[in-house]
Amino acid sequence: MSNGKVYRVIQWATGNVGSRALRTVIEHPSLKLVGLYVTSDAKVGKDAGELGGLERKTGVTATTSAEDIIAMDADCVVYMPAYTDFDQVCRILASGKNVVTARGEFLYPAAMNAERRAQVEEACRKGGSSIHCSGSSPGFITEAIPIPLIAQQRRFDSLTIDEYADNTSRDSPDMLFNLMGFAAKPGKEFNQGMLNHVKHDFAGSLMQLADAMRLPLDDIRATGEFGIARSDKKIAAGLIPAGTVAALRITVSGMRKGKALLNFRANWYVSTDIDKDWQLLDSGWLVQMRGDTPLDVRISFPVSREEFPRFTPGLTAHRVVNAIVPVCEAAPGIRTTMDLPQIIAIF
Repeated sequence: MSNGKVYRVIQWATGNVGSRALRTVIEHPSLKLVGLYVTSDAKVGKDAGELGGLERKTGVTATTSAEDIIAMDADCVVYMPAYTDFDQVCRILASGKNVVTARGEFLYPAAMNAERRAQVEEACRKGGSSIHCSGSSPGFITEAIPIPLIAQQRRFDSLTIDEYADNTSRDSPDMLFNLMGFAAKPGKEFNQGMLNHVKHDFAGSLMQLADAMRLPLDDIRATGEFGIARSDKKIAAGLIPAGTVAALRITVSGMRKGKALLNFRANWYVSTDIDKDWQLLDSGWLVQMRGDTPLDVRISFPVSREEFPRFTPGLTAHRVVNAIVPVCEAAPGIRTTMDLPQIIAIF
């Protein structure tokens, strides 16, 4: 809840999600943008309003000088780069600035590399600052939504979160074809690098939920499956030929006593005409809570295919920006969803 204070904020990076975060900071009644760091020389000197997609100017211009930005007087940095630079983050924290981010490396201290965790915690101690990671997935759907559903139970059996992402309207050929592997001939084994990436992203969320319930996990496992196109499919990014990969299913399971207690299952697809009998719903989530008060929650997005690419950056950016006020008021350290009060948007 706002205490009436206006917090001085720096935006760090302005990619797809970062530019939405920038716009949201500019428009937020409890935040004042004071600095803007970019990684592209082409953006240097441009006004934050322009980079945030607004028609008005803010008087804050973009710079590639990390030194100048870190030297600024600010309460918080919205850290949104494509990759995490731990030394950079620690310099920000040690300078006394809090950090909110969608970078999954900071989701849960116990899931972090021990050396990195110690480095970040020392920077927080030195600066009297805190850092918090959130977003849509992981974050909103793996923590914010499950917590009240778990609160309805006195016997907890399992939690399964299915994420559905229809990528047919996404005009991102490099991401879909080269990174995710759509339209490729299926290999004998699932891409281990992708499995490890998704496992790493969601392990922290699953661990902190389990630990909060005092049901610590014994292991985190990840498995992957392909769905193969049965017919040619033209999508925004190009052609998906019959016989190639048209759907991916990646399951990350938090195991306890040989049982999958907590599950996140990504269902990402570019065609529903595949060789598997998977239920591929429209983009969104299905959360299935099993216990003595079983609950199913379906979340979908009532926007058109044309609006969808403009809508999605806010799914990640908005919760991060809304966390700025409680993170600035939190005790120093790596703060999790369990540590913070409920995040409430201020309008």
